[in-house]
Amino acid sequence: MVRVSNTIVALLNTIFLLVSLAVISGGMYIHVHASATACQKSLENPLFILGVFMLLVSFLGLIGSCCRNNCLLWLYLILLFLMMVGLVVFTIFAFVVTNETAGQALSDKGFKKYRLGDYSHWLQNHFVKGKNWDVLRSCLIEAKVCDNNQNDFSKQKFSAIQGGCCNPPTGCGYQYRNGTTWTVAKYGLPPVDDSDCKTWSNDPKQLCYNCNSCKAGVVASIRKQWRILAIFLICIILFILVVFSIGSCAKRNNSLDRRYNWQRNHFA
Repeated sequence: MVRVSNTIVALLNTIFLLVSLAVISGGMYIHVHASATACQKSLENPLFILGVFMLLVSFLGLIGSCCRNNCLLWLYLILLFLMMVGLVVFTIFAFVVTNETAGQALSDKGFKKYRLGDYSHWLQNHFVKGKNWDVLRSCLIEAKVCDNNQNDFSKQKFSAIQGGCCNPPTGCGYQYRNGTTWTVAKYGLPPVDDSDCKTWSNDPKQLCYNCNSCKAGVVASIRKQWRILAIFLICIILFILVVFSIGSCAKRNNSLDRRYNWQRNHFA
């Protein structure tokens, strides 16, 4: 039983070690490639930190299980527990700040209309306010998210970002011509209380990237990704819980095995 539990811990941490090396490699790839976008560059440090932490934890678990060193296993289990608590807290936080909201479906368009006020203040303050939005906007331009709009507008299905950033608001009365070109109707802009109507530009580097509808589309996309991430993290938490249980079993079996060997040597 001692060998089985230690073997399982060693095997799981070998896989964990390989994953950590892959994460570190991803950070190094971004670092050495000058062509990486600003958004990709922003992932460099988090990938390095995450990869090094995973490498440390897996190394402790691997050495502790192979050498049956309970001191290393103790430290390994403490780090695993802290990781699990951190993931639980972040997962709960992710569900709280991405409270349920729905976009208004536009029957004659291939996208939904989102409103920035439908989302939590935390998401707005940390993604679409001030310098944070300047960085995200430059990323959208570099990623050329509106290139697909060069085709027939009426036959496409747009993402939340494309619907908010690549097209003028539907209530502004703009008429579609081609690509990203829209013209004002003959009667001019309607008297609607929407600042996005005057913000729209046919310039491919401007479009509606400064519109509230674009910010709402970005937040809607982030919310969706965070929801998916939170579900994924639940699976990771369950996996870590299993590893933690097996690691605890291995540590306990090591202690029992040493006690048994000590008693056998002294009372034989």
